[in-house]
Amino acid sequence: VQLVESGGGLVQSGGSLKLSCVASGSTASRTAMGWFRQAPGKEREFVAAIIWTTGTTYYTNSVKGRFTISRDDEKDTVFLQMNNLKPEDTADYYCAIDQGRYSTSYYWMSQFYDFWGQGTQVTVSS
Repeated sequence: VQLVESGGGLVQSGGSLKLSCVASGSTASRTAMGWFRQAPGKEREFVAAIIWTTGTTYYTNSVKGRFTISRDDEKDTVFLQMNNLKPEDTADYYCAIDQGRYSTSYYWMSQFYDFWGQGTQVTVSS
């Protein structure tokens, strides 16, 4: 499986960006896709996830009401619409996909996912 992210960039505080992640290869076993981020000097953290069979979405508290995860089944793509961005959202953003090894209850854990994209940088200036 390969994941390719795009859409990152530099934006002012309060602005918006939309990240995309295109999946290719053996995605048939997928049960979820997620977005994580890693700021300089910090650990990678969960941002959002979508359960593929139900469309149920989950978010970390700090982005609820500002970020929206969505998907395009035909294009095998997951999106992260980010609105009202804040300087603390500055990070490298990674999308990830699982291969059905674990319960989707673990969507928030990086170990749940089997493949990762290369990351796209998001910088929010104050």
